[in-house]
Amino acid sequence: MSLHVIVGAGPVGTATARLLAARGEQVRVLTRSGSGPDGVECLAVDATDADALIKHTEGAVALYSCAGPAYHRWSTDWPPLGTALIRAAEATGAVLVTTGNLYGYGKVDGPITEDLPLRPNTVKGQVRAKLWTDALAAHEAGRIRTAEVRGSDYLGARAVTPFSVLVLPKVLSGGRGSAPADLDAPHSWTYVGDVVRTLVAVAADENAWGRAWHVPTPAPLSVRALATRAAELAGAPAARVAKMPGFALRLAGLFNPDAREMIETQYQWQGPFVLDSTAATVAFGIQPTPTDDALRETVESMRAQAKTA
Repeated sequence: MSLHVIVGAGPVGTATARLLAARGEQVRVLTRSGSGPDGVECLAVDATDADALIKHTEGAVALYSCAGPAYHRWSTDWPPLGTALIRAAEATGAVLVTTGNLYGYGKVDGPITEDLPLRPNTVKGQVRAKLWTDALAAHEAGRIRTAEVRGSDYLGARAVTPFSVLVLPKVLSGGRGSAPADLDAPHSWTYVGDVVRTLVAVAADENAWGRAWHVPTPAPLSVRALATRAAELAGAPAARVAKMPGFALRLAGLFNPDAREMIETQYQWQGPFVLDSTAATVAFGIQPTPTDDALRETVESMRAQAKTA
């Protein structure tokens, strides 16, 4: 039994803790509130405090960065957390495996592969790119061992995306969903469970360190196609989805910080946004979970949350 330390108890952090615990590993989850899944050790720790993070990571074989600062606070909250994670990995020898995304690539024509350069065209993309380049520099200097696992927009329990917030609740209730997106452009959707399987596989394989990996992800589906399939699987009325005009998002941004932050990432939604995950499937033998299965879990989770709200 080895100790694994997880920072964050959102969808990915919680699922990672459960998978490792099910395999008989010792799991410690660190969050500001001390919350986390049942059956594992959960501690209230400010992970930006490097000394505290080092203390609770001592003896661990792996340190998983699964935190998710508020969308509008990435520029202020991510840098100190990234610095503390590197310091903890260096002090303890735990391999640092970070849950990343695709923002750092910027706008890409064609499928997004791991060998593309990081050319962020947004503030949030710059934040994510620097987190990785700082960690990679420490790895290449021999100070730490690290890797990053990147996925597209999530499906699965508690997943939060423009689709899950703006479209799916309306579809399930028989209403009309709307999204600031090209509704028919192909878009990649990554299942949370596949993110977790990839994180754990990368952490355990020293040959996987020192680079980024894309989570095995099924063939893309447009927002409209995903909504249509969700309605079918949920037994809801036929999906109705409309394109939200740009001015509506800008207007919402005057009052809602998350909506305001979505404006700069519109390039991800106004055309094809396709993830190529061939490398991880070949390296680890992880086949992506079918989108139908991921959608079912997303729907069930949303309905369960609605009942307890």
